[in-house]
Amino acid sequence: MTETQDYANGRLQLSRIGGVAAITFNAPDKHNAMSLGMWQALGEICETLATDESLRVLTLTGAGDQAFVAGADISEFGEIRSDATRAATYGAAVAHAEDALEALPVPTLALIRGYCIGGGLGIAMRCDLRLTRDDARFAITAAKLSLGYGYDGIAQLHRRLGHAVTADLLFSGRKLSAEDAQAKGICDFVYPRESFEAACADYVKTIAGNAPLTIRTVKSAMIELAKPEDARDRTATDAFVRACFDSADYAEGQRAFAEKRAPRFVGL
Repeated sequence: MTETQDYANGRLQLSRIGGVAAITFNAPDKHNAMSLGMWQALGEICETLATDESLRVLTLTGAGDQAFVAGADISEFGEIRSDATRAATYGAAVAHAEDALEALPVPTLALIRGYCIGGGLGIAMRCDLRLTRDDARFAITAAKLSLGYGYDGIAQLHRRLGHAVTADLLFSGRKLSAEDAQAKGICDFVYPRESFEAACADYVKTIAGNAPLTIRTVKSAMIELAKPEDARDRTATDAFVRACFDSADYAEGQRAFAEKRAPRFVGL
């Protein structure tokens, strides 16, 4: 049974089936453009999910058929981003949401249809993987609006994509096809329209069926590796490794292998 909660006046939704949670950006009339309230709700949701030990996978997707997230809600700019001071407040909400998303201790998957622009691409790049329909289009159009694209956002893109790809995205503001985006390392999998939903569901199911302690161990290490070398702390990862070998799931994995059946992992 699916449980769904609404946030930001229904423009952000959190649904849950077992260990799989899904965040849906739910403003299809605006191509799911992000309002300030949506950014704030995204941070709140991610902070709550971070404490849920039963969670195995989080997916993020856009409502409708046209967009993942087509950037920020420009209709708000005259009020909430009217000058540098207000823009800084807005930017802090964006940074908090994206940091909370990246810090989640479970795999995060962006499932992308249609437009993935500006802040939408920022969200997608904070996920672990990007699964993309072949009609997706990617861009950061700050230079076409004279928006100041912040240091932290540029740093995250530079870390993930390297100098040349970051420069191309931000200097040109051009739209990339799914094929071009995959070649540049922006998206990881590209599926035809007719098989996209099934392929995503199968991939999510695969991750959710694997040993959750092992997955959390890997994610813990990946979070630390994203930090500067002198800021890394492997303590949590080492604790997860020990927990794996002491777990009932470790014994279950060996039994399942010997009995030639699928393991039934419970995270203990």
